[in-house]
Amino acid sequence: MIRLVLHLPFDHHDLALPVRQALELYLSTIGQGPEILSEWYELETEPFPLDDDNWEIIRAVMAPPRGGRFLDDIENPQEAHRYIKNQFERAVELWGGTTGVSGYGFFYLARLPWRDPGNTVSLVSFSWPTEYLEERGPKRMRELILELASLLPFSSGHAGLAFSSTHSSTLSFGQIREETFRHPGIDVTHGSTSLGRRIDGVHWINLLGQSLLGEVGGIGGLQDRLHSPDTHVQEMEGGRAVVTLGQWPKAGDTSRGDSLPDYRELARALKPWLSTCPEGYALEGASPSETQSWWRRFLDS
Repeated sequence: MIRLVLHLPFDHHDLALPVRQALELYLSTIGQGPEILSEWYELETEPFPLDDDNWEIIRAVMAPPRGGRFLDDIENPQEAHRYIKNQFERAVELWGGTTGVSGYGFFYLARLPWRDPGNTVSLVSFSWPTEYLEERGPKRMRELILELASLLPFSSGHAGLAFSSTHSSTLSFGQIREETFRHPGIDVTHGSTSLGRRIDGVHWINLLGQSLLGEVGGIGGLQDRLHSPDTHVQEMEGGRAVVTLGQWPKAGDTSRGDSLPDYRELARALKPWLSTCPEGYALEGASPSETQSWWRRFLDS
């Protein structure tokens, strides 16, 4: 599938309207119906069917919050405890299709609204089956990705090939171990809520917010580091930038010597800002050493 992931250093209070606008744009381009999206999750729940009644619930979940702005100000400890236990303020995931997995999906997770959120960020993602890319072509796919991204105040983000899974039920690394190391251009993660001001790896389309772009030296600083003829650096509104690696997203194939040199070049250029694999951390079904190897696949020779 193709997945767009955006890291948003804001609370639901600030994101309710732009996330709703982005979701409406996404739905308007993919259409609606059980063959596209058939169920929704609220993370701690079993899936619900996407009928009219549940769409009303989703709209209520995504609506702007009422009451106090920050958890620090909530006087009722039981109310605050509910949020703290869940580790998010709002969460919605849309998924499904009549065949089980259509490839279309939407995910939103709003961080806890503390006055000092530390390195936590909110997450939003959109996905499409690869058939959508093949039918409409990479130019239209990229345009839609940038339309969605332009609506949201991201600090960083990316889009590209990804193994098909929901955020609520990720694939076990053991199921895809061989394919994962053979095809380094296919992502296995869903973004990180503790990313802070770092970058979540290298992908087909790489989005840098204003702060990160300034740290890497702006558009000029990026262009000075990147020499692959397939790499395109473009300025976006609001002092942001997008780096696209080739006309089409590439999976790579290490068994044939295709280790995606343009992806490696960008990884080296962004190395000081790339997220690092936490010590001892392991993807589901993988050992810490396997996880570390996958995390550094574009940096290690």
